[in-house]
Amino acid sequence: MTASLAALAAPAKLNLFLHGLGRRLSGEHAGYHELQTVFRLIDRADRIRVSGREDDQIAFSGPFGDDNLCVRAARLLKQETGTRLGADIALEKLLPVGGGLGGGSSDAATVLLTLNRLWKLGLGRGRLQALAAKLGADVPVFIFGKSALGEGLGERLTALDLAPAWYLVITPQVTVSTKEIFATALTAQSKRLTIPPFFPGRGQNDLERVVTARYPEVAASLAWLRERAAQARMTGSGACVFAEFATETEARAIQSQMPRGMDGFVAQGLDRHPLYDWAE
Repeated sequence: MTASLAALAAPAKLNLFLHGLGRRLSGEHAGYHELQTVFRLIDRADRIRVSGREDDQIAFSGPFGDDNLCVRAARLLKQETGTRLGADIALEKLLPVGGGLGGGSSDAATVLLTLNRLWKLGLGRGRLQALAAKLGADVPVFIFGKSALGEGLGERLTALDLAPAWYLVITPQVTVSTKEIFATALTAQSKRLTIPPFFPGRGQNDLERVVTARYPEVAASLAWLRERAAQARMTGSGACVFAEFATETEARAIQSQMPRGMDGFVAQGLDRHPLYDWAE
């Protein structure tokens, strides 16, 4: 098998808000935080190239080697389906690591979607989402492939229709440990919001206070953005911060004011994942 699928998109996500609702007291995930969030996919993306192999080897080129979530996704899919086929996977990393944009989770989801197609496995979207949940709480939303309300650990997903929007995303040059932040940040319990409807500015990010206290770069970026866009906030566990705009022109106007040394990009919100039709 020599089939090759090149330059596949693994888009980023933004958490338009993120509330901690308390810890689970029992069951498989006892001690984990119950969350409520809204996921929005955006058109900034990592790129993945995949080629099939006749042998059963998974060869990977990209950061973190065999520890990369792409490799874990491919091996999990092989284990669950028993296929004897392999793949060459190359990752071009464009999204920041530890930025709260879900890059690693998105990479893993794109690998699952791609190998399901390349290996002709025929797994449906629900089965792929169940596998994705074994890799991490953010992976299922990229299989789900639409803007969504996320609840539970983030894996209970309900599709949302969101208005067209553009985002200015600032990328502080720090890597935030999601595990570390979740272990210490969600000490209080936020109020569950009734959604839908959802509109810009609802809710908050409960992790912001701890992250901005520990990472001055994040605090400075958020303060700068809030002077120009009242509803600016952090995505996920950071480090990236963002503001929503109705038009690309508005977003780029604020981007043009960014001081030397501040990095960021403008992206459009996506209604569907670029590979959405690859699962049923």
